[in-house]
Amino acid sequence: MTQGAGQGPEAERTATLRDFRVPAYVHETGPYGHSTHPGDVAPPHEEAYPEGYPEGYTPTERNLPVVNRGDTLQVTVDPAVVPQPVDGPGALFVVGDVHGYLDELVAALQEKGLIDSAGNWCAGTARLWFLGDFTDRGPDGIGVIDLVMRLSAEAAAAGGYCKALMGNHELLLLGAKRFGDTPVNSGAGTATFQAAWLLNGGQKTDMDRLQDHHLQWMARLDAMEAVDGHLLVHSDTTAYLDYGDSIEAVNDTVRETLTRNDADEVWDLFRKFTKRFSFRDEGGADHVRSLLDTYGGTRIVHGHSPIPYLLGEVGSEDGEDGGGPVVEGPHVYADGLAIAMDGGVTMAGKLLVQQLPLDI
Repeated sequence: MTQGAGQGPEAERTATLRDFRVPAYVHETGPYGHSTHPGDVAPPHEEAYPEGYPEGYTPTERNLPVVNRGDTLQVTVDPAVVPQPVDGPGALFVVGDVHGYLDELVAALQEKGLIDSAGNWCAGTARLWFLGDFTDRGPDGIGVIDLVMRLSAEAAAAGGYCKALMGNHELLLLGAKRFGDTPVNSGAGTATFQAAWLLNGGQKTDMDRLQDHHLQWMARLDAMEAVDGHLLVHSDTTAYLDYGDSIEAVNDTVRETLTRNDADEVWDLFRKFTKRFSFRDEGGADHVRSLLDTYGGTRIVHGHSPIPYLLGEVGSEDGEDGGGPVVEGPHVYADGLAIAMDGGVTMAGKLLVQQLPLDI
């Protein structure tokens, strides 16, 4: 299940699953020549689970429901030089899921005037938030992390900042490194972090280059933050409510869970962070309001669920539809309360860097 580099022989991909073999579908080629995009979780599928999905699992691409195009709003924003206010904090930007696509990230940051041609921070007091999922599927996840870490130092020195949130793929990579083939109770028999990481686009080159300072950086990431009336999270789920009734409490609980280093606890955290579509389906606006009422803010901004899925524009399996999904900007939905930022770079969509607030 990767973009770019392969995962190794079939035996390597399946040996870590103790109680079930990886279904054949995970190795098939999906739309636009890319591998299929699972629901970011160990293999749920109607063939593996004929009596229904275990609680907590997210269906794969083939089973993901879609909504009509008219139910969401796509926002197109022209490139512009970062405005520098005379007083107060600088302009606020958010970045959707990167998934190892370093070149696309650099191009998008340069287009918005955040970094120069040499890749250095040039946006002064601007504020930049990454919404998580730096690795897996794409070719250079560690390169992405290295860039974000460097920009964090450069932005701070210029009076701005570059910060990042915890995504489910950070939890997955941490788990694969820490626990490997250690069995965990997945709710559907025995699974392992190593197997789930491979199934969800884990890149051997990332694991080979992963160092202690990368692991320490990922383990300290916040799960959520409120900035200028925007509640920033990675996943479009209400599962954050399970971890505390304030932003500080949620972030503390996530960090404490990782510090305890219990494989089952970390797996449960990963499983909950993979949940999606809570804001999109019936009652979605009420789910957004429950988060905003608890943690503050007037809008929620998230990644995780690719916009092409939200719009039903994933395309055909044989690629005869003439190209990839058209994604020009974020999508606003759930009565205007939610902003989706994952442009689907892993499926030939677009890596989104967006200034907030949206002018709509």
